[in-house]
Amino acid sequence: MSEGSSTSSKLAYFLIGGGIGAVIALLFAPRSGKETREIIAQKAVEGKELLTSAGKNVSESVSTYLEKGKEVVNTQRDQLTAAIEAGKQAYRDEKAKSQTIAE
Repeated sequence: MSEGSSTSSKLAYFLIGGGIGAVIALLFAPRSGKETREIIAQKAVEGKELLTSAGKNVSESVSTYLEKGKEVVNTQRDQLTAAIEAGKQAYRDEKAKSQTIAE
């Protein structure tokens, strides 16, 4: 017997067992079907609200981090621009000094 068919049969037995377990759980449930459906619906609504809230929190956090990142990039860009300008000015000053000395 190949390993693939062994895995397939194990999966089939697992799914069959899960189905039987679900049927037995419904038959021996302590509540009526209507009550169980109401509880499931309520839990689904609570889950949806929880996911919505978590999504908003993640969105706000991402926005905050993006803004901080933009600020850091702008600060670094400004510092780099200032350093380049200072270097250019220093070069011009030294060039002017060397021309003055050569004359």
